[in-house]
Amino acid sequence: MSNIEMPRLSDTMEEGVISTWVKKVGDKVASGDVLVEIETDKAVMEYEAYEDGFLVKQTVSEGDTVPIGEVIGVIADSPDAVPEESAPAAPAPAAEEKAEEKEEAPAAAPAAEPSAPAAPAGGGERPRTSPLARRLAKEYGLDITKIQGSGPKGRIVRADIEAAAKAGVPEAPAAAPEKAAPAAAPQAPAFEDGRDSEELKVSNMRKVIARRLTESKQQVPHFYLRRTIDAEALKAFRAQINEQLSSTGVKVSFNDLIVKACATALKLHPAVNTSWVDDKLLQHHRVNVGVAVAVDAGLVVPVLHDTDKATLSEISTRTRELAGKARDNKLKPQEMSGGTFSVSNLGMFGVDSFSAVINPPEAAILAVGAMKQEAVVVDGEVAVRNRISLELSVDHRAVDGAVGAAFLKDLAEILEEPMRIIL
Repeated sequence: MSNIEMPRLSDTMEEGVISTWVKKVGDKVASGDVLVEIETDKAVMEYEAYEDGFLVKQTVSEGDTVPIGEVIGVIADSPDAVPEESAPAAPAPAAEEKAEEKEEAPAAAPAAEPSAPAAPAGGGERPRTSPLARRLAKEYGLDITKIQGSGPKGRIVRADIEAAAKAGVPEAPAAAPEKAAPAAAPQAPAFEDGRDSEELKVSNMRKVIARRLTESKQQVPHFYLRRTIDAEALKAFRAQINEQLSSTGVKVSFNDLIVKACATALKLHPAVNTSWVDDKLLQHHRVNVGVAVAVDAGLVVPVLHDTDKATLSEISTRTRELAGKARDNKLKPQEMSGGTFSVSNLGMFGVDSFSAVINPPEAAILAVGAMKQEAVVVDGEVAVRNRISLELSVDHRAVDGAVGAAFLKDLAEILEEPMRIIL
């Protein structure tokens, strides 16, 4: 009999959400079978069994958030085996419950007697609830102590609150009336239940994106370098490459060309292919370019390993494969780790230019705008040319301004003389 623990499925993962139990209690399990689908900070990933046996217990339910290392289930040699109570550790409270207890502890301490903890008004044990459930109960005007929880250990979750609202659970005691305020003009509610807004479910991926980007902007001293390139030669080069590749079914995009050009420039400027980690400067010997991909749950950055050694057709094929996996939540941990530089392209949305947030621990990220026709002076005469705006966000701890500027200068020249991409 052995425990199944919440695995670390990405280098930034601290907790995971049980998305779907593929195997049910009593099911036979073979090594390599998918046991459960877990939502990490980057994608929904399949977790496979490492031994044969039978799934005899699930210690957490679908939708529960579990820290790394906590027991989520038990595998035994027989489907009739009964796990000992001491075998699987009791599931730890979800992260939001831990935060809830931490927030409530200081407020409860002054109200409690030194010898005993404070109890809820009216006696009895405080029901196990999520912060979202409490907020919804308050919005609906429901007495949460009258609601039966359907979550683990009777925990009250959002579905219980919504069901109680429809069933007509007793309302919470009314607060003391306040002095009447001047009547405001009536407004039509946006929802049938009378609320003007609702709290949306936040995926684990979105939570981690929010945390990491906040940390990046707060802790990484960004500086920005901007340059607009003439894309006439790049446009012609792409057409020529795709004509040569027409029989293979591979089609190279402008983004593929830019990714390859970045890898070429990084080989010329290894000082940009670095990371500042724990007051140490790390020099990367491999060039691994990440390509930002927008998915429903947020933004993921699959990584093209050894981009400098890959051909344009390989970059094109691999990028589309990884983007498809990202949208289907099928990316593997190794396909999202090890990046040393990133490219974020919003040109397909018509965005002229933007400033991208660095993806730690990388030292830089390139933001790519749309190709636009502009009137410019060429050889003393006004001409209409296709141009692309580039903006490099740089971590000033790892890269100095002059170093970043030299990198962007060579990158621009490579894109304006695109034959250098493949030479």
